[in-house]
Parts: sequence; structure tokens; C-alpha cells
Amino acid sequence: RNAMTTKFTKTFAAAVTALVIGTAGLSTPAMAGGQFSFSYAPQTSDQQQVLGLGLLALALINGVSDPVANVRQQGSHNSAGVRQNGRGNNGLLVQEGNGHQGTIEQVGNHNNCALLQFGENTRGQCAQFGDNQSGITTVFGF
Repeated sequence: RNAMTTKFTKTFAAAVTALVIGTAGLSTPAMAGGQFSFSYAPQTSDQQQVLGLGLLALALINGVSDPVANVRQQGSHNSAGVRQNGRGNNGLLVQEGNGHQGTIEQVGNHNNCALLQFGENTRGQCAQFGDNQSGITTVFGF
């Protein structure tokens, strides 16, 4: 089951990355310190709802029964932090590899965020201040 979950997570990350690349209005990927990242924040309420449901499905597939704040780590020397202040917030932080540092901060209500870190030695964050926001950030380190 763990191999299937890992395969799904990587496939989901690749699909999200492809979606982000193909989406208009995309910000340029950041290159710094041996990593690159892609972030996607929906612009309409329909896009936000679809991404929020996708993040919920990803959490449930990863075996999360109560997707409020969840951290999944595979590797060594990873650190993660989640801060939530409000109601109905969902945060998923996935770290596969070594030496990752990641944080999710949600202040407000009904926010959805995923931070996916792969490879080695990445730094990433998802910060949401307000209500009804969704976002996903995928970081690859080398």
C-alpha cells in the first residue's frame, strides 16, 4: 500500500506541475539554492473548489482520516511545521527525500493548502491569510 501511495503522490505532483506549466498567468518558477518550485493559486471560486476537492482526495488517499493538518515524511533530516488559526482549514505537507524544511501557515477559515517537497534540501512554504483560499506548491531539490 505504501508503494502505491508513493506512486500516486509522485504522479499527482507531476500532474499538478504539468497543470501549473500549462496554466495562463503563471508565475515564473523560482531557481535558488539547487531547487525549483511551482505554485498554483486558483483565480476563481470554481478553480478553488476543484483544487480544494483534489487536495482533500489526495489527503484521503494518503490514509488521512481527518485532513486538518497532516505531515508525511519519507527520508532523513526533514523538518515541518503547521500553524492554523481558524476553522475548516486543511493543510498537507509531503516531504520525500532528505533535508527538507517546510511550513504551512493558515490564518482564516476554510483554506486548503498542499506543500509537496521532493529530492534533497528544499525550502518551501504555503501561507494563507484570509478566508476560502486554496493553493499548492511543489518543490524539487537537487
